[in-house]
Amino acid sequence: QVELVESGGGLVQAGGSLRLSCAASGRTISTYAMGWFRQGPGKEREFVAGISGGGGITRYTNSVKGRFTISRDNAKNQVYLQMNSLKPEDTAVYYCAMRRTVETEPGSYDYWGQGTQVTVSS
Repeated sequence: QVELVESGGGLVQAGGSLRLSCAASGRTISTYAMGWFRQGPGKEREFVAGISGGGGITRYTNSVKGRFTISRDNAKNQVYLQMNSLKPEDTAVYYCAMRRTVETEPGSYDYWGQGTQVTVSS
């Protein structure tokens, strides 16, 4: 049974930073790609960032490039999303997810966390 648990969300002013964490249990994540997705109010779930199992490949959606950084620590079975220069439009529930290779389509991911709320005030 794979479980993903996100943490680190909260309320922050525009321009601020947050670091999200995703802790995995039930399976070693080192051979899996990990992705971060978000779903804002009234919006579809969208890809934010992804990282390959070894960490050598990363992908970002255009709106977060240069502001967000995805990383992972396979020894700790965790993945992170460092979010800087946050904007009100980044407000959403953020989810981590796991699959074999990095993909941007949410439906292709096998395992999901419960999400953590990020709210950016203007």
